[in-house]
Amino acid sequence: MPVTGRPSVMFVCVHNAGRSQMAAGYLTALSHGEVEVRSAGSAPADQINPVAVQAMAEEGIDITAARPKILTPDAVQASDVVITMGCGDACPFFPGVRYEDWELEDPAGKDLGTVRRVRDDIRARVETLLGELLPGRA
Repeated sequence: MPVTGRPSVMFVCVHNAGRSQMAAGYLTALSHGEVEVRSAGSAPADQINPVAVQAMAEEGIDITAARPKILTPDAVQASDVVITMGCGDACPFFPGVRYEDWELEDPAGKDLGTVRRVRDDIRARVETLLGELLPGRA
């Protein structure tokens, strides 16, 4: 973690259209700007999963403006924590960066009930991460 400044977190999944976007939406909202948040995909989709957008809207979090982005080594290296979600070995490794893999069901093509379960799992994990990044402030 950086001694000064905001911690930075990058969420990575294959398409950057569901899991990583929901996680980024939660961390952005719950950290109130105290954490720098990025997300990317190893093979980005054309658009965000509309069911993920709907599930996040139920939580009062608007991710409609988010766009899938390609994973770059520079973005990984600029992050303090990289959370992968099923992207396997596609994520480059850099010393000094904390890596964590969250095993989450891929919400692509799933119904709203399934996406809600994934969303709720992501929220719990983001809340735990936030408590680690900003102890006493989360």
